[in-house]
Amino acid sequence: MSATRPFGTSTFALAAVLAAGAVHALPAGRADLWWLQPLCVGVLAAAVAGTSRGRAALLGGLFATAWGVAATWWLFISMHRYGGLPAPLAAAAVVLLAAFLAIYLAMALAAVAPGLARHRVLAPAGAFAGAWTIAELARGTLFTGFPWAAAGYGHVQGPLSAWAPWVGVYGIGALAAFAAAAAVFAWRRGRGPGPSRWPATAIGLAALAGVLGAPALAPEPSFTQPGATLRVALLQTNVSQDQKFSVEAMPQALRWTEAALLAAQADLVVGPETVIPLLPDQLQAFMPTLWPGLQKHFGQPGRHALIGLPLGSFEAGYTNSVAGLSAEAMARPGGFYRYDKHHLVPFGEFIPTGFRWFTDLMNIPLGDFARGPLAAPSFEVRLADGRVERIGPNICYEDLFGEELAARFVDPATAPTILANVSNIGWFGDTVAIPQHLQISRLRALELQRPMLRATNTGATAIVDHRGRVTHALAPLTRGVLTGEVQGRTGVTPYAAWAGRVGLWPLLLVALLLMLPALRRRRAP
Repeated sequence: MSATRPFGTSTFALAAVLAAGAVHALPAGRADLWWLQPLCVGVLAAAVAGTSRGRAALLGGLFATAWGVAATWWLFISMHRYGGLPAPLAAAAVVLLAAFLAIYLAMALAAVAPGLARHRVLAPAGAFAGAWTIAELARGTLFTGFPWAAAGYGHVQGPLSAWAPWVGVYGIGALAAFAAAAAVFAWRRGRGPGPSRWPATAIGLAALAGVLGAPALAPEPSFTQPGATLRVALLQTNVSQDQKFSVEAMPQALRWTEAALLAAQADLVVGPETVIPLLPDQLQAFMPTLWPGLQKHFGQPGRHALIGLPLGSFEAGYTNSVAGLSAEAMARPGGFYRYDKHHLVPFGEFIPTGFRWFTDLMNIPLGDFARGPLAAPSFEVRLADGRVERIGPNICYEDLFGEELAARFVDPATAPTILANVSNIGWFGDTVAIPQHLQISRLRALELQRPMLRATNTGATAIVDHRGRVTHALAPLTRGVLTGEVQGRTGVTPYAAWAGRVGLWPLLLVALLLMLPALRRRRAP
């Protein structure tokens, strides 16, 4: 290979990009490996710079496919072990999903590739970061979105975490991509010809230092203020997915759940997603004393519970819901607080148009839920001294969408003071999906500066404070009740303020503006 031949045109670059894409998935489940994320993106930036649009698309597609497979390989377990899909088809489905989502990065990098060949630093780095951000936004929003393991989730620790309450997870990903590309292009410029290479290199390194070091130079801002402290109890049922809907195994699991809910000494008790896996009519026929007993217990002043269960009927439609029980909630029409999941999981909770044949291959119950409202009201926990904390439930997959949670913060007077995620990722076994989902919740806590309670079936059941730190946790894949204290917060972060009102459009606009110089160069004669 000649000295002037771009790195990305070599066969070795294909292997390097594939490996970097796979390694890029690691920080989303290991917070201490945050530094790997920009390092891997730097490998991609080095490979793409100076290549043709077609080559850039190939490199971007390989990177993103490897990233997707390495980050979500556990989908195989849900489709094969629990859904009954033959292993080759389940494996092919994981790869095809990753390859489809990789199209976004391939197209974005192809658009800017000619503009990255210049021996400059800031403009090419900005164009690369813009393309990266466009791809991430597309992956996270189009066709209902699948933003699992987005780049920013690797930064719940490290210097970039301080940007979360300002720009959110996609903004962190954009800053990491800019820093990585600036370092790569500064190095390229330093090795290039001409006497002016060192000032350009210095500018690139200054940009890198600014992105990584600026948060450390100023005190960490607190946009929120402390509220009341609650004692909470979070249930982790640890019911295997192949037994969760079993008529033989269900009574024992429900008896444990009932006993744990009634025995908990806490201001708020939270049970995981579908901790009661029966629709109301089914529950009445199967265990007629369970719900009346819970209503009687939590109808007493000072007792509050959030319980995951499906609501509705097969005839009229059903929702994946959280029911809130308290004296105040039970005095209102309906007899309890109700939160219905808004952002449903494709194939698991609704069937995309044209894909019923695929879901018919699997044996997964309750696969076509109705959708709840976007900005739902909070559940109130009223303490003996009269103070009230507002709990904002979200169900499993919903906490991947920070912009949707931010919609609840438009009115600070009614915004949640504490977030509560109820989940069941028992579908994915003892895999990296558990720590990945915990990091997603930690990033939401950082963005919104709200504590996050996590009550799950198999893990990670935890209390996360408003700084994204895990203060209490249960070991995954164990049965138990996690007790601890959590302090509510009031106030609104900059991210909650802008994302709650206009969504992700500001990031899209900035990304397009960053790409413009590279796009203009592409059109030049």
